[in-house]
Amino acid sequence: MQRPKPIKGFKTFINRRRPAINEVVREPTAGGIVFRQDAKDKIEFLLIQDAKNRWTIPKGHIEEGEESRQTAEREIREETGLKEMQVLSWLGKINFRYRRVQSLVLMTTEIFLVKAKGDTNQLKPEDWMNDCKWMSSNEALDKIEYEDIGKLMLIALSKIRKDKL
Repeated sequence: MQRPKPIKGFKTFINRRRPAINEVVREPTAGGIVFRQDAKDKIEFLLIQDAKNRWTIPKGHIEEGEESRQTAEREIREETGLKEMQVLSWLGKINFRYRRVQSLVLMTTEIFLVKAKGDTNQLKPEDWMNDCKWMSSNEALDKIEYEDIGKLMLIALSKIRKDKL
């Protein structure tokens, strides 16, 4: 019996390895599930679309000397252009990890419930974003890319309705 010929490129595929992880990096971040209501109590959420076309909430790194609540407000202002808001309550924490070249990044995101105030139609997304817009609660839940954030959005929706925020 004759040995079969190897599949072309198979050795290259098998021998291709990522470099070993040399460090673990912890990145604390904070953000907000931002909402508004119209006169008929219709709830809308504000989502951003990142450079990879993923819909998510505004969030970013906590700077030195800053508390997570302050970071959430700052990041919402920077990423959406929203000027007036009220941080109502802490909703939860999301942990996830990813690889960045030779580092394992452990990211923890504190999420707050934030009510938009003033002129909520004046949005100005940052240059790196593809979009930033208000969506009905159903549309936002359909579009959100991260399951954990979607779960917190459901908690937020329940809280908004229950507490008549």
